[in-house]
Amino acid sequence: MTDFTKILDKAKEIEAKMKESQENIKKIKVEGVSGSNSVKVVLDGEGEMQKVEISEQTMKEEKSMIEDLIVAAHNNAKVQLKTKTSEEISKATGGLGIPGFKWPL
Repeated sequence: MTDFTKILDKAKEIEAKMKESQENIKKIKVEGVSGSNSVKVVLDGEGEMQKVEISEQTMKEEKSMIEDLIVAAHNNAKVQLKTKTSEEISKATGGLGIPGFKWPL
């Protein structure tokens, strides 16, 4: 029975760490850039866009190019966010992957 108790205790410990990790993830901010920093996009830990910065020089470009730069900066930010959230989750799980679980990013 002690092995089962140890398993339950470990599960409770991981659950508490995951809750803490989820709170830490909410606080994450990442900045994606494109066009040699001419467009910057800031995402929060939940993937919500918080800010878009477009340089004055870029604003003189064609609309389609600006749109492409925004998409590229957003995609860059998403990659960074995925990396940071994965790192945070690894801290909580001790590097153990959770089979079949995919994060929503």
